[in-house]
Amino acid sequence: MKRLPHFVLLLSFLVVAPTGFAADENVAATQWDMETLHKPPAMKWLDDASPIRSLLYEGEPYKGQTTDVYAIYATPGTISGDPSKDHNLPAVVLVHGGGGTAFPQWVWQWAKRGYAAIAMDLSGRRSAAPEFDPQTGELIVISRTRQIPRSRLERGGPEQGHREKFDSVGGSLEDDWPYHAVASVIRAHSLVRSFDEVDAERTAVTGISWGGYLTCIVASRHERFKAAAPVYGCGFLYDGESVQRPLIEMLPDEQRAEWIRRYDPSVHLVDCTVPILFVNGSNDVHYPLKSYMRSYELVPGEKKLRIEVGMRHSHEAGFVPEEIGLFFDQHLRDGTPLPTLSSPEVESNRVTLTCESALPIRSAKLHYTADDGILSKRKWQSVDATVGKDGAIAAEIPADATVCLIAVRDERDALVSSEAIFRE
Repeated sequence: MKRLPHFVLLLSFLVVAPTGFAADENVAATQWDMETLHKPPAMKWLDDASPIRSLLYEGEPYKGQTTDVYAIYATPGTISGDPSKDHNLPAVVLVHGGGGTAFPQWVWQWAKRGYAAIAMDLSGRRSAAPEFDPQTGELIVISRTRQIPRSRLERGGPEQGHREKFDSVGGSLEDDWPYHAVASVIRAHSLVRSFDEVDAERTAVTGISWGGYLTCIVASRHERFKAAAPVYGCGFLYDGESVQRPLIEMLPDEQRAEWIRRYDPSVHLVDCTVPILFVNGSNDVHYPLKSYMRSYELVPGEKKLRIEVGMRHSHEAGFVPEEIGLFFDQHLRDGTPLPTLSSPEVESNRVTLTCESALPIRSAKLHYTADDGILSKRKWQSVDATVGKDGAIAAEIPADATVCLIAVRDERDALVSSEAIFRE
């Protein structure tokens, strides 16, 4: 049996670094003042009595003045009206994606799970106060997240458009959205760690899309998290099939190299020692599967994959995966761990791996596509894999398969995946 080394699995899409690009670990690691960011920022409550509370905290300077960052916060006690529940809580930092804001339904979801939850707006805005059912006290959810009203803060930081994400790079860091956004996430973490009801040593971070991108960087630069889960976000945006690639390629060579050197997660993930769960779909157009696998391979610490065939790309879809909560429970609350899969071994058209699971495995499948061309447009198929009593999992790879992976579900229906195997 021959085990495919990781570099062989990924050989089909390794590329030469862009012209003018030279890895500069010192820039990647030191551009944020971590000593300052590790201190709780100055803050003030806008609402300290509602089930979901709101506040402003101090952000990075922008256009010569200190900025405010808007955030919302909820705990099991605030949403239930029972303060006795708020003691020694684990906490989670929630990072929205492009076009997003601090989402009430997200902090509500995590407070229901038993966590203190903080979510911030990364566009210099304040969202409308959430509303609650007068009879039940339950949150009234605005199902289309982009329709949540929001207004510009008087002292807000940079917008979250393409110009602020890409074109501003070079010169001062103060006008770079990625610089501000990473700092704002870490400041939110330092703030929530300072709250009396929170156990500062049991915290996690998850983000969706651009929030997943930020989660990759934050988890790599800020080791105080005990777990992280980027949804969709990954590195190598300058390469492959990412929809962000043309925006980066439009930059002048020197500016492009500077953006990659500072802000592409691929230069940060090599330092990630926080346990991390990568969550994505098979056909994601923003963070394609090849770039995702390359990013996963960079992480030297504990890592897991959850690749769902056909997973939609949206905030709403990113709220759903139960595996994120199970992964955080594992690392923050001694919860039952997700299954652990070994790297796949391939001989001819047969793939095998081993699975360690605290719970019985309910199903195992080989997912594959026989299509060529752009990954986001390929159709996927599935065949059953066999599960042995010793945890060995095996499947025959169809001869025409171009990409495949093994996925298993335990009796909770929790999904974990192997690395993708590219046979093109």
